[in-house]
Amino acid sequence: MQRQHAPFRADVVGSFLRPDAIKTARLQFAAGEIDAGQLRSVEDAEIRKVVQHQCDCGLHVVTDGEFRRAWWHFDFFDGLQGVERFEAEQGIQFNGVQTKAHGVRVVGKLGFGSHPMLEDFRYLKSISGSAEPKMTIPSPSVLHFRGGRKVIDATVYPDLADYFDDLATTWRDAIRAFYDAGCRYLQLDDTVWAYLCSDEQRQQIRERGDCPDELARTYARVLNGALEGKPDDLTIGLHVCRGNFRSTWISEGGYEPVAEILFGSVNVDAFFLEYDNDRSGDFAPLRFVRPGNQQVVLGLITTKNGELENPEGVKARLQEAAQYVDIKQICLSPQCGFASTEEGNALSEAQQWEKVRLVTEVAADVW
Repeated sequence: MQRQHAPFRADVVGSFLRPDAIKTARLQFAAGEIDAGQLRSVEDAEIRKVVQHQCDCGLHVVTDGEFRRAWWHFDFFDGLQGVERFEAEQGIQFNGVQTKAHGVRVVGKLGFGSHPMLEDFRYLKSISGSAEPKMTIPSPSVLHFRGGRKVIDATVYPDLADYFDDLATTWRDAIRAFYDAGCRYLQLDDTVWAYLCSDEQRQQIRERGDCPDELARTYARVLNGALEGKPDDLTIGLHVCRGNFRSTWISEGGYEPVAEILFGSVNVDAFFLEYDNDRSGDFAPLRFVRPGNQQVVLGLITTKNGELENPEGVKARLQEAAQYVDIKQICLSPQCGFASTEEGNALSEAQQWEKVRLVTEVAADVW
């Protein structure tokens, strides 16, 4: 019952710990000691190695580890038309730690043009061999949620309905551009749905004047708009993330508050769901996943620390989830990336690869 196409029974979310060679090269580039071409050459070499590591672990899917990025989302936003990065008053507050102080705002009409990450994907595809190269980009809702109305120029978008229409169109154009570049497996990374599961975050949403349930319906509509006309041979997954910065998180709470809207109406091919601890809740919300070809990739292996999970315990949890959704619709992955930002999580590269091998070994046993 091994799946020979995406998502695979053993899959990954995307990012890997940055090797020392890349960290050093980035410092040298920032200091003016090497140029952009030399930096890219170092990245190319290290991406080739991380692709080989993934294949050696038994994966049939590979990513570039997000090695060219500092952030999982800002680097993509930087390449969009109508968006600019700015220095915020403070960073994003995680559980006990804060990120660098960056933000994005919409200053012109949104659009997707000759984005630099298209070339990044082409390189990944050129070295992926028989493995399926997967591209990861942020979900469109991420560009709206944190700043909301206040970071969208009202002279450009006096009516937010027009903004959301352009948001869907921009991502639809991005999906088509990556497809034309040869991408057949694309993942949208989305922290927003997890925020909408959190009682604390939902209260903060209300305090700023928004309705969390209305936002959920809006984001579902935007995602489905972005997916209109998706080619049949393109697999698109949605990774629902509770935050992943230096092994910390932001939101907690089960999927129940959004399950019916998210699983019941969003037309992605696969949901990547974090289920590595009690913050994720139980598997009951999976009852809303539509029967058929839609897949649920359960993130049962944590990337937050290096302690290796018991394989029998992972198998037991898979069987528990199968009470709510057909085992044929279930796949396995780590709960998130190992380095959503260049700082990375609190584990070693050796522990990282042990986690990936555990995913492939358990998947081989179960399916």
